[in-house]
Amino acid sequence: MTATLTTVRSGALTTVQDAGRRGHAHLGVPRSGALDAPAMRLANRLLGNDPGAAVLETTLTGCALRPDRAVTLVVGGAPCPVTVDGRPAAWGAPVRVPAGAVLNVGAATAGVRSYVAVAGGIAADPVLGSRSTDLLSGLGPGPLRDGDVVPVGTPARPVALPVAAPWPGPPAELVLPVRPGPRADWFTPAALRTLTSATYRVSPHSNRIGLRTEGPPLERARQGELPSEGVVLGAVQVPSDGRPVIFLHDHPTTGGYPVLAVVAEPALAAAAQASAGTPVRFTPG
Repeated sequence: MTATLTTVRSGALTTVQDAGRRGHAHLGVPRSGALDAPAMRLANRLLGNDPGAAVLETTLTGCALRPDRAVTLVVGGAPCPVTVDGRPAAWGAPVRVPAGAVLNVGAATAGVRSYVAVAGGIAADPVLGSRSTDLLSGLGPGPLRDGDVVPVGTPARPVALPVAAPWPGPPAELVLPVRPGPRADWFTPAALRTLTSATYRVSPHSNRIGLRTEGPPLERARQGELPSEGVVLGAVQVPSDGRPVIFLHDHPTTGGYPVLAVVAEPALAAAAQASAGTPVRFTPG
């Protein structure tokens, strides 16, 4: 019989995430999955899990969990204080949590999203090949609420403690390489220069669907409505206020605002950890 985790404190937003459900955009289903995929993979590797095993992704305020059996966990991603029954525990390295003890993942001291990986992985029921929570479509398990019980899989092998690993820090400035999007001709040459020369900032209204920015609006060369068309991960969509929005993993598969540019996917992990107010620069890439 495997362990379960009871949610003592769910935090601002804690969801189950893995490598995502790829290949279903034609059905209107986005990829979803961990926004900071490198952090998820590293946490899993420290436990001997498959790199894409399901984890818990917290947002800003962390969460608290109580296992019914002893488990080994790693808390990584955004740096935060970690305690077990009130005693300090390691961040970024495996921690043994006894049965009935409370693991508290504190508020992020930098960045946005912390990841809780457990030996054996989170064993929520898969939907379309993934255990990820999709906030837009509602697929997968819902965001955790206080009292929810989360199943844990069977560990592949015992974990040797302790294990150290280098963790990248959250960005002090977010630099996003972009290439032209399918609707770049809807904008003036001045707008294109502004995009790659001005400094924007991360808006507090950002979420798993999109990273919103604050800064100079981008002027259109064409007005009017655009029929809804397909959009991809990393698309830089410009709504009516003229300020760029970078689509993240829970983005819709179609949209009606013009896509000026597309951010290279490897840069999106840093976007997942960019807190409100972080400077954003778009660079030709």
